[in-house]
Amino acid sequence: MRRDDFEIMAEFLRGRLSQDETLARTVKTGKDEGLMRLRDRVLADVEAKRRLLDWVTEPPPLPEGEELSGWRAHAWGVLVGVAADWKVDRRSRVIYELVAAYEGHADFRDEWKLVDGQPEGEPVAHEGSR
Repeated sequence: MRRDDFEIMAEFLRGRLSQDETLARTVKTGKDEGLMRLRDRVLADVEAKRRLLDWVTEPPPLPEGEELSGWRAHAWGVLVGVAADWKVDRRSRVIYELVAAYEGHADFRDEWKLVDGQPEGEPVAHEGSR
């Protein structure tokens, strides 16, 4: 997966989560406890998915108290780029799974579909392979 595709998927997911949150907040529950629990569960689900999305997309933090300049700043930039590429490779499955819930959305792209539980175009992991 290219980082561009990854970022497009992340943007798509952020948009859907914002829509889900907005819709959940507009629900008038009245005294219906079941509806209140459902609304609260949707809001908790949105927050959990946002935390996962942050985990997938955020670059490594600069060590506390560090200010970098010159070659150190450049080296840190390279390290962040390498780490971001590694995250895309290692964590892309998470974003595919999160985005799959919105397959029916008009902006969902066919290449984001899971085929036999694997992202389309990604190598399929076989049992016993190492």
